[in-house]
Amino acid sequence: MNFRSLRNFCIYLGYLLLGLAHAGVASAASATAAGDANSANKVAPARPRIGLVLSGGGARGYAHLGVLQVLEKMHIPIDYVAATSMGAVVGGLYASGLSVDELDRILTETNLSDIAFDRNDRAELPQFQREDDYQYPIGLSAGYGDGKLKLPKGLVQGNNLLTLLQNWTPQLPANISFDKLPTPFRAVATDLGTGAEVILSQGSLPRAIRASMAVPGLFAPLKLDGRTLVDGGLVQNLPVSLARSMGADIIIAVNIATDLQDPATLDSPTAVAQQMVTILIQQNVKHEIETLKKNDVLIEPNLGDLSFADFSRGKDGVKAGYDAAERQSAKLAALALPPQQWKEYLASRSNGPVLAPNTHIDEIQISSNGRVPAAVVRRALDVKEGDLYNPVALNKEVARLSTNGDFKSVTQELVPEDGRNVLKVDAEDKSWGPHFLLFGLGVSNSFNGRGDFNLQLGHRLPWMTQSGLEWRNDLVLGSKQASLHTELRQPIWNTVGLYVAPYAEYARRHIDLYFDEGTANSNTVPVTAYRVDTTKVGLDIGMPIGRLGELRTGVYYQWLEARPTYNFPQALAEVLPGVVFDSFHVKQPVIRTQLTVDQLDDPLFPRKGYYLSAVSNIAFGGAANSYNDAQGKALWAVSRGRNTLNLALEAAGTYGNESNEASGNGGLGFTLGGFQRLSAYAPDQFSGNYLLYGRMTYLRDMPDLNLPGLRNTVFGSSLEVGDVWQNKDAFASGPFKKSASMFMGGSSFLGPLYFGAAIAPRGVWNLYLQLGRVF
Repeated sequence: MNFRSLRNFCIYLGYLLLGLAHAGVASAASATAAGDANSANKVAPARPRIGLVLSGGGARGYAHLGVLQVLEKMHIPIDYVAATSMGAVVGGLYASGLSVDELDRILTETNLSDIAFDRNDRAELPQFQREDDYQYPIGLSAGYGDGKLKLPKGLVQGNNLLTLLQNWTPQLPANISFDKLPTPFRAVATDLGTGAEVILSQGSLPRAIRASMAVPGLFAPLKLDGRTLVDGGLVQNLPVSLARSMGADIIIAVNIATDLQDPATLDSPTAVAQQMVTILIQQNVKHEIETLKKNDVLIEPNLGDLSFADFSRGKDGVKAGYDAAERQSAKLAALALPPQQWKEYLASRSNGPVLAPNTHIDEIQISSNGRVPAAVVRRALDVKEGDLYNPVALNKEVARLSTNGDFKSVTQELVPEDGRNVLKVDAEDKSWGPHFLLFGLGVSNSFNGRGDFNLQLGHRLPWMTQSGLEWRNDLVLGSKQASLHTELRQPIWNTVGLYVAPYAEYARRHIDLYFDEGTANSNTVPVTAYRVDTTKVGLDIGMPIGRLGELRTGVYYQWLEARPTYNFPQALAEVLPGVVFDSFHVKQPVIRTQLTVDQLDDPLFPRKGYYLSAVSNIAFGGAANSYNDAQGKALWAVSRGRNTLNLALEAAGTYGNESNEASGNGGLGFTLGGFQRLSAYAPDQFSGNYLLYGRMTYLRDMPDLNLPGLRNTVFGSSLEVGDVWQNKDAFASGPFKKSASMFMGGSSFLGPLYFGAAIAPRGVWNLYLQLGRVF
């Protein structure tokens, strides 16, 4: 099952379960309807009053924008808007006073796919989250608490959508009657507890829209006025009756619901679940369509295979809506206004409730329902009592809190209370904690009998104390390595993010050693393999460099033991008689410093940004076989259109010691070989005390090529050059080893996937399949 299918399955399953609940609820939900729009302080026009009804359908809702373009072109006024889900987004923004041109600009220029699925700018995340993002590419949020495993109530929390809606309607007060908007508006949601229809007619417009499109299984439910609300599509996806109750004489209804599929094409559980959900939704849509009268207009755009999640095809949706409305132009023409009345109508849409331009914040109230103290939330905000209320600037501050990993969501709104403007900031704890689990999987197969796998499991327990103590554990189990790292992080200077981190670590690695006399080929076999056991106990001090990266330094003591698991094969024993590989051990205290700067937009298929890492280990105390080493890595990514270029550089070496026995990588040298490390050669085929390596990779996005299991598909090719040396005097002297590769790849639910071929001089070649990050 690919990622899109998994995501859709969650959505359809959520709808299905909610539909079964709603089946037992009387349709008396209209009793929750929020009043008659006729009660608004608006003068009823002499002409027939027109209600616009917009249905839900995810990305298919771009068609609503095309319909609005035709209505505006034909000078057709809208007196009421009733909408559900994505229809509530378009309809609610239009009702708020935005013009059709403004709607077109913000909806087509905004990447709603990133917004809808809460994809944050990775460069704006804290460094520890970027590290987890790379180490644990399986995008599954899970936790443990109350004696059971827990999952979030939605694949995404909808934070970015709510923030964007607030930014698009900054002029609106947080608690208003929707009858007082430039165009009276209603949104439909569903009560998750009862399955009843809920009509949203007042309060915060962005929150009402967010609740109306809280697709079960995709978006987390939204709590509003004591009720837990989800998408209204199940109970009323085309709310014609609601628009009539608002006072509409004539209805223009836009139905973008998905068509039923031929049962013969339903070839998976996901497809069957989708069909069942479509049936449930079509039942309430059919009922509403049957209530349409002779003078009403039904517009049903031909959206073809444009799916719920195809936000990248917004322009196709707009065109389909435009064309469908044009086909109804003869009937719509009877509703058009003369030029002067149209101007008056447009002028009336500029009237509505707005915040005074100099609205000040009289009081700030912080609510935090979890382990994070409200005082911590308050310290993270720069806003002060007496400041002007600037929702866009404030949302940027709130967004930084939302992305620090401590909260499910952080929201803000300005509410008038007893003549005072109260800024309410609500920080909601993650419901699937307090223990949080991270997952990663790596599989590497070179099709020559060599293969490796890694399973990664991470555990995070934040806010063990009011001071912010966190416990972090990382476990790796693999065919050639196993490790356990446990660490406590205690903040000591919150203003700059300074923390101390005592830690302990045990690691075991199996490292193949090869005999290289400059004639490496595809038949090269290891001469031996070392098992390296390392135990470390240390204490670090760390500090973030804004959102650029992190500086961390400290001291640790290590016990290292390396011993061969076998001596080389008989064929090589005849070439090098009498050679035996010895065991050795190292016990030493080490000062370690690491600088990381990470501004890549994606750690696995970067399209823009840069990455820098520098690590230094300095031994002291005069221990036998002690060693010092340093290693630096850099990556730069730039894109134009679908084309991306990555440039990578790495250098490493030992210094300050006379022995060539001991060096980095657990005392067995730095290594090259394997996927994106001279891809044509075996993993770790070349080892030495000094290393220099460079790689140039070209990537091209292939949006029209949908491979099973991949969210996106890329074609790539790379050129690599590098080598290792035992002695400092030979460093960078050449000749360098070279490799070239071509591959197809993409992001899957389990992490990045690559399949390709690599070649090198002297007939060396390799076919490889790689799942997960580079080892």
